Amino acid sequence: MRLGANTYVGGALVGLALSVAILAPWIALYDPVMDANLMNAELPPSREFPFGTDAQGRDIFSRIVYGSRISLTVGIVSQMCNSLIGVTLGLTAGFWGGWWDDLVSGLTNLMLAIPSLVFALAIMAILGPGLLSLVIALGLTAWSYSCRIARAQVLSLKSQGYIQAARILGYGDLRIMFTQVLPNILGPLIVIATLGMGGAILSEAALSFLGLGIRPPFPSWGSMLSEARDTIRSAPWLSVFPGLAIFFTVLGLNLLGDGLRDVLDPQSTTRRA
Repeated sequence: MRLGANTYVGGALVGLALSVAILAPWIALYDPVMDANLMNAELPPSREFPFGTDAQGRDIFSRIVYGSRISLTVGIVSQMCNSLIGVTLGLTAGFWGGWWDDLVSGLTNLMLAIPSLVFALAIMAILGPGLLSLVIALGLTAWSYSCRIARAQVLSLKSQGYIQAARILGYGDLRIMFTQVLPNILGPLIVIATLGMGGAILSEAALSFLGLGIRPPFPSWGSMLSEARDTIRSAPWLSVFPGLAIFFTVLGLNLLGDGLRDVLDPQSTTRRA
């Protein structure tokens, strides 16, 4: 099966972001927090400071490099939480049906009716800013997509012959769900998870921009944009480079998700054939 260009480009961008996050101590030119010098405040990009400096004289390149750790951590961990909640609810609701299916479907519709960022704002207002609060807020508010996809896939599979054969062999419901059904619906769920990571990174940037995310002086792409909004005309590099980091990371995740959808979706495979 041939991979499309989207998969290669998206995989390259995501791989680059992951490499930067892992190798941050060796890539960064300066300490993103401690190496502050007001004598170097708001210097434009140069050989010494490739992306310029901020109002405290800190190297923007180094802060973006270390900020990739925060953004990717939030995106990956929060989406893992969303996938765990959504897949568990969707799998059980579609398989068992009845009142449990009605309850999960109603809760899912409620979550879809109100933007997840609104729920995240409410949770952050209660828990306060911080990395852990951010992961909790984003990890509890975007599971509805995974839930709906999992439920729909289970409804189409639970009447298949191999499910009936597993029942005849004496398999319990949980064993059938997690050994027979779940492996056959992983394709769409992987795509949703990949796209969800990009959404989580954007949400983290939005919350940090509003002052509800990562606390200064720790580097976060969203908080860097928030700090740069008053100097967007006099020092545009303060906002351009964090914005580009967010753009290319989210673009890579979306392209990778789109490419995986083409590979894992049987209907798209049939169309290409």
